[in-house]
Amino acid sequence: MLNQIRIGILLIIALQLLPCNVAMAAEPRAAWQMAAEPRAAWQVDWEKTVKAAEDEGALVIYMTQAFEPVFRESFQKKYPKIKVVTATGRGPELSQRVMSERRAEKFAVDLYISGNISPLTVFHRAKILEPIKPLLVLPEVVDPSGWYEGKHHYDDPENRYIFVFEGTPRSGEITFNTKLVNPAEIKSYWDLLSSKWKGKIVSVDPLVSGPISAAQIFFYRQPDLGAEFIRKLHAETDIAIVRSNEQMLDWLSSGKYAFGIGARDVDTAMMQGLPLAQFLPGSLKEGSSVTAYNGTLSYFNRAPHAAAAKVAINWLLSREGQTAWLDANQKTGGLYDSLREDISKEKVNERARRVKGGKFLWLNPAWIEDLDTIRGIIKSALASAAKGK
Repeated sequence: MLNQIRIGILLIIALQLLPCNVAMAAEPRAAWQMAAEPRAAWQVDWEKTVKAAEDEGALVIYMTQAFEPVFRESFQKKYPKIKVVTATGRGPELSQRVMSERRAEKFAVDLYISGNISPLTVFHRAKILEPIKPLLVLPEVVDPSGWYEGKHHYDDPENRYIFVFEGTPRSGEITFNTKLVNPAEIKSYWDLLSSKWKGKIVSVDPLVSGPISAAQIFFYRQPDLGAEFIRKLHAETDIAIVRSNEQMLDWLSSGKYAFGIGARDVDTAMMQGLPLAQFLPGSLKEGSSVTAYNGTLSYFNRAPHAAAAKVAINWLLSREGQTAWLDANQKTGGLYDSLREDISKEKVNERARRVKGGKFLWLNPAWIEDLDTIRGIIKSALASAAKGK
């Protein structure tokens, strides 16, 4: 009987220890399995790319000034072994420099970050760009679900070469004097044609390319505005034309004119306390345009630092990179919006932020071909106005 009791006790102890022993035996196996589990292909690709980029040790980008602090501070801090060299300026200047260097067989630049005109009309036509999609590695960049309209946007007809990461809304590039205009009374673009504002509208030269080009294309392509709106704006309002942006801002802020079309550096003037403002996206009946003023990305063929360029592309298009851009953008007014929709937009100025449910017209880059027709309408309207005086 005593032996039976002892055997029972031993069985109970053995059963209690069994799970522990099984777990102890299973742990080394699980660890081995984890160690043997292959890494995702993208991780392997990314690690190799970063290592190759650090070995190259440099990255050359031509860009608008808005992105210089983004790369000098945020990117350089994250990748200190990749020395970033930049050249900043406006699109026409930088594109001319790139083409001059190429004619001299000098291939010094890797990436181009700027507006949407020069990449399409200069680089794409010259066939000196490489596709962007094969360079996308990070899952959050490859996945289009976090982007506006659930897709990646490109400026070129093939949807391959000029990646668009900015989608900023604008309401006709119209600036107004806050002492003369109550924006709540302006419900439609057509309201600018009221006799109340005759002789109170000034525009930059409508026949010269600039921010006004996007406004003109929007007016022309917006079904409720169209060619008739453009014609009447230039023929029936006694619109004044000025070539100097400084002169326009001075006239607007002094109250000589109530509305200005196509002015530059309005954000700076507003931050200086001048009585100027612009219509909020979606506040007018016909809605607003959406386009990229600074935020397109192009990758040159024969780039000297291919791996570093690949790292920079993925970083810039990631949530981290786009957030870094919006942080830097806030310091100059926050007047541009990212096409990523899975990041905070609290630092984007309300004048530049897309709002859910708003009426927006995405400006197709191919519509730039409309400008000759639009300018023909404007020339005819101005000539008609001149005859009527």
